[in-house]
Amino acid sequence: MAKTIDLELTRAEVEVIELEARLRVVPMNDTQLSDALKAALAAKKERLAKLRTQHAAAGKPRRGTQDGDGADQPLPLHATRRPPLKRSVPQRPNAKSAK
Repeated sequence: MAKTIDLELTRAEVEVIELEARLRVVPMNDTQLSDALKAALAAKKERLAKLRTQHAAAGKPRRGTQDGDGADQPLPLHATRRPPLKRSVPQRPNAKSAK
């Protein structure tokens, strides 16, 4: 059952990250969508906190623990993301001169 909790915890973290990203790109005049996303984000964060306490109670070390201290905190969500991929702008091939 510990694996199920771990998968559920990971999925909950991903859902929170996705909602935070979606909330950042809401149009300024769409208050209804913004309010709905904020409410959903609060509910997801609450669920994530419950899952983290369940995961800690299962006796498994959490992600982000260091040296077995009792006062460690899990890594913040922004620390677990990968940096965005750097994309280069495709270059046009040189135009052949017509003679």
